[in-house]
Amino acid sequence: MNLGNDKALWLLFLVPVVLVPAYAWCFWRKAQVLRILASSEMLAKINNTVSLRKQVFKAVLLVLGFTCIVVALTEPKWNPQPQQIRRQGRDVVILLDTSRSMLAEDIKPNRLERSKIAISDLLEVLAGDRIAIITFAGNATVKCPLTQDYAFVRMALADISTESTSRGGTQIGDAIRKAVDEVFDKQTREYKDLILITDGEDHDSFPVEAARKAAQEGVRIIAIGLGDDATGSRIPITGPDGKGAPTQNSALGGPQTTFLKYQGQEVWSKLDSDTLREVAYATEGGKYLSVLPGTTMDLGRLYQDLIASAEGRELESMTMMKYDEKFQIFIGLAIVLLMSEVLIGERKRVI
Repeated sequence: MNLGNDKALWLLFLVPVVLVPAYAWCFWRKAQVLRILASSEMLAKINNTVSLRKQVFKAVLLVLGFTCIVVALTEPKWNPQPQQIRRQGRDVVILLDTSRSMLAEDIKPNRLERSKIAISDLLEVLAGDRIAIITFAGNATVKCPLTQDYAFVRMALADISTESTSRGGTQIGDAIRKAVDEVFDKQTREYKDLILITDGEDHDSFPVEAARKAAQEGVRIIAIGLGDDATGSRIPITGPDGKGAPTQNSALGGPQTTFLKYQGQEVWSKLDSDTLREVAYATEGGKYLSVLPGTTMDLGRLYQDLIASAEGRELESMTMMKYDEKFQIFIGLAIVLLMSEVLIGERKRVI
């Protein structure tokens, strides 16, 4: 026999610890009260039809009924039968831009944090797919290889910041090539999705050419552009090292927000949506989505619409034992015992 909820067995300790002592005390207390109310001779006449044996039997029925309910709560199962379990899914690689421009706050709280929140929401709806994360700026780093261990993915995601890559810049092409060469499975050309999340203009890494090569390996690219390509947004900093979140407390005498400068001019991060469209549409079934300031990024919905509905390959196959649920037997027995306790009287049969 197999138990699906063996923790319920702890309730059986209530039988010797609570129920049996409670019934013993009740019988003793009842006898004490009767002795106060009447003499022994009077009690013998009054209680001559009361059966102590039946009273004890009714108490035993209640205890057995409670025991059967506890056994039912343990979810007993038996008659094991082997069953083959096959899990299907796709390989999903997320390319996350961690350049300094991702600190821009036109998308709240900032572009990078909003992207991390969206990825975390995506993990909540994944249905067995393998997922990997690559961060990139001036170079690309595999933060998490393809895995179905979503808890490990969350740990890797929590550690991602603009310091996750050692060089500045935005090398989208290098990140795509790293995903194709080092992360995706080369044994098959199908069931591969690459989600590119970036806000920046590429710095001569030939992303469209990299996308075409990825398409030859069966990779579909879903590009998500953050920000807008008209006005763009400044990049806030708090110190010469550019670390930390800025504050705007000038009215209270606090430090004023400063912004990243290059050759004395403030840097405005603009989205190169044309390049991202070319990157996405260079792959079969590719898709480009823009997240403008004031809008939200819902990777969970994107997954349901584009990835979960697509065909997947067998990722895992295992043999598990399937048991027949038998808790109904103990529930039925408990009902019979409790009803019997109600129907059985406490008095002797008078002839």
